[in-house]
Amino acid sequence: MSEIPDLSLVELSKSIAKGELSPSDVLEEVFSRIEKVEEDINAYIQLNEEGARKRAVELDSERPPGDNPLFGIPIAIKDNIVVKGLETTCGSRILLGYRPPYTATAVQRLLDKGVIVLGKTNMDEFGMGASGEYSYFGPTSNPWNIEYVPGGSSSGSAAAVAAGEAIAALGTDTGGSIRLPASFTGTVGLKPTYGRVSRYGLVAFASSLDQIGIITKNVVDSAWIFSVISGYDPMDSTSARVEVPTFEEIFDNYEKRRPKIGIPRQYFIDGLDAEIGDAISELIRKFDWEKFWIIEIELPHTKYDVAVYQLIATAEASANLARYDGVRYGHRYKAEDLEELYRRTRTEGFGDEVKRRIMLGTFALSTGYYEAYYQKAQKARRLIREDFDEAFRDVDVILAPVSPVLPFKKGEKIVDPLQLYLVDVFTTTANLAGIPSIALPLKLSKNGLPIGFQLMGRPFEEETLFRVARFYEEKLSDFDLKRVVERLNL
Repeated sequence: MSEIPDLSLVELSKSIAKGELSPSDVLEEVFSRIEKVEEDINAYIQLNEEGARKRAVELDSERPPGDNPLFGIPIAIKDNIVVKGLETTCGSRILLGYRPPYTATAVQRLLDKGVIVLGKTNMDEFGMGASGEYSYFGPTSNPWNIEYVPGGSSSGSAAAVAAGEAIAALGTDTGGSIRLPASFTGTVGLKPTYGRVSRYGLVAFASSLDQIGIITKNVVDSAWIFSVISGYDPMDSTSARVEVPTFEEIFDNYEKRRPKIGIPRQYFIDGLDAEIGDAISELIRKFDWEKFWIIEIELPHTKYDVAVYQLIATAEASANLARYDGVRYGHRYKAEDLEELYRRTRTEGFGDEVKRRIMLGTFALSTGYYEAYYQKAQKARRLIREDFDEAFRDVDVILAPVSPVLPFKKGEKIVDPLQLYLVDVFTTTANLAGIPSIALPLKLSKNGLPIGFQLMGRPFEEETLFRVARFYEEKLSDFDLKRVVERLNL
């Protein structure tokens, strides 16, 4: 078996630069891996085989630039980020057949660096789900044990990277949709600051929360992609005019830096799985031994985050998904009149979880309830953001669990939507506050499934997260993602 699909972006780029491998060599090995494991994993909704091979042949004849590690690297794209000519479904029946006439800014910036798009990855429908089970195209499996979920909603992107079906992937994070699957699959998942990466070309779920991010095999790969896709975009009104640090600036003298690490008391609650709590407590001791400042902090409004998130996210989803009516694109029911067209198209096109959230959001925005629910949620959101502002006066990063539970079996929680909503209890706050967060693999649980943790930072200070994360990865971690290959019997 070839080990090429299990190598990192940087490792492969060095071989391509030396002429030891060509972009076509790498691509064919990744496609070979996909052929072996995809039936069990279901990470992709569609593959871009013809387009990817054509692109690879074009790149074979070019001389790879020495300062561009993305040249010739096959990357997967979550299916709610548009790529011109490739069907975009958002994991939903209602968008079957939709082929966008343009490419998302984040993807285009990667293409400009010589990236090869492998295909579109599976996801919970419109990003609504925490397990990877709410897709019209079937659930995605966790490569560590295919009976378990990989987390959601960027389930396909995380599973593809973990299984070697992609060298890296783009995902999106609305309430933890990158960090949770990264934690469940033993990969690195970055949710940048809101506004850091253009949302142009991202199909909206909750516009004030959605952010395009990155899933990779290690921290260095994530930093390279971050430095390319970030930056102001005039096509996105929420894009921030904030300077993006270069890769070299991010890691300048990082080994000697000792940022202050905050430990939020409210994240270590009774519902936290004991294995996760013990693993993170051990990690905190390791940081302490390495002379990092460890400071306990308070985030008192954390107890409201799930309720606040659900009210804001469902309200914005209700507004955003009103455009899917069968008139312009996607699935369309052949009706006798306009009212029946709308009703039957949406009934057939949307899955149960999407319908549930649309109804919740519509209720929260309705006359007589707007002030009691949506407006009050926005006020509470401000208090959550102020908690972080106060905490970051004393610390540089915040260390916390990603999820209160370990990866669970398929079907275990899907029967009770409230259980799944609570899986996001530690991740939604970063989205509500608009701050960056990175999920990192910590260790394997007793049943052989990954346990992760997250670091959160000040707005637009991703470089601090990267520095602490790389120090952890190189000095404190013994997690080996390549062990997943043994589980896949390759």
